[in-house]
Amino acid sequence: MKTTHVQSLVAGLVACAVLLVLAAGPVYAHHSGAMFDRNKPMVLEGVVKAFQWTNPHSWLQVEVSDGKGGTKEWSVECGSPNTLARTGWRKTTFNAGDKVKVRIGPMIDGTAAGIFVGAQLANGETLGEMK
Repeated sequence: MKTTHVQSLVAGLVACAVLLVLAAGPVYAHHSGAMFDRNKPMVLEGVVKAFQWTNPHSWLQVEVSDGKGGTKEWSVECGSPNTLARTGWRKTTFNAGDKVKVRIGPMIDGTAAGIFVGAQLANGETLGEMK
């Protein structure tokens, strides 16, 4: 009878482990960077519209000239406030109206968005990689 109890306990633990692995799938997918083309970085030059210092990702909105007399708004995904703060960023790093150059890995589908790679602020300060 003891063997059956131990077997049941082991079977229950294995089932729990399988459920944990299956539940981790959506979390892993959330962190996929497959939508960004990191092999074709581009530099946006424009004016900061807004900087959202929010979890789980901060966002930088930049208005960039469309070459036709208007502007196009680009959304740039940045890290979490905690991660950014550890590298010296603050919620005031970008302010509406600031001129900025931002290097991104653009969206593969052509959407006006991308993942942050680096930036050069109006005062010349550089964040990340601006090669």
